Amino acid sequence: MQGVEVLATEFRLLSDPVRLRALRILSREELAAGEAADVLGISRSTASKHLAQLREGGFVVERRDGRHTCFRVPHEFRDDLRWNAFFLRLAQEPDADGDLARLDEVLNRRREGSDQGAAKAFVPGKSWAAWSRALTHLVPGGLRAVDLGCGDGALTLEIARFATSVVGVDRRGPAIQAARARAAKRGVDHVRFDELDILTDALRGGPFDLAVASQVLQTFDAPELVLRAAHRALRPGGRLVVLDLLPHDEAWVRTRLGHKHQGFQPGVLKRWFASAGFRQVRVERVAGGPKDPFRVVLATGVRSRKETT
Repeated sequence: MQGVEVLATEFRLLSDPVRLRALRILSREELAAGEAADVLGISRSTASKHLAQLREGGFVVERRDGRHTCFRVPHEFRDDLRWNAFFLRLAQEPDADGDLARLDEVLNRRREGSDQGAAKAFVPGKSWAAWSRALTHLVPGGLRAVDLGCGDGALTLEIARFATSVVGVDRRGPAIQAARARAAKRGVDHVRFDELDILTDALRGGPFDLAVASQVLQTFDAPELVLRAAHRALRPGGRLVVLDLLPHDEAWVRTRLGHKHQGFQPGVLKRWFASAGFRQVRVERVAGGPKDPFRVVLATGVRSRKETT
């Protein structure tokens, strides 16, 4: 019965969908525990528990890499005739949870030298945060800004480096609480976070010189209304900056992230800007790798100085 008992244990391990998803990504790439958690969209403690079970069952092996522990499906096991059909079937299953798209993102971060990877190539001084802070020295001081759909406030606090006052708004209460905690921890006192719906509630603190909407449009049924709300909040000559996604095929963002849309064509954004009353509209694609699941589009526009607030 020993052989049957072993088989039963293996089948119990494979009965969990998360462990099956973990096996699929680890059969493609060796990942640190934290990277696997990011790909699967679960906590690191939960990922570590599943990985430990798979290791004990012989489905994955681990390797120490500095302070990180990396996991992979051993080639000799994956190519075993008894399991070959299983891994082939696993590879062919639809990526309903978006694991493969997030795997690409994790590998891109690793290649770019991000500190989130374990087996990464270190590139001294290569940091988007450092570049964003350097660029603030080119922005005129004294601006009043609003961050539309601010989330946890990370971008809002970067804007606060050059703006005299910043208002971050979001309709999600937990996000606003997290943003306030982040600002308090940083000791930033010229930022305010308001829980409100930018389509129906009045923005306090305006009119603004700058409005920013980063990764926000896809969360609204009618994204063009966000641009009109931004136009109302700006002073004549004020500028709106939108950072969002180009059209993509990752349908899982609708269920996992609550997105209403899967990106926007540049021409559509340009029409929406013009319809909302913006002038000097510019829309451009931000460079990305050919295999990136998500590509970024940047759009800007200015409220005409001939208008009154």
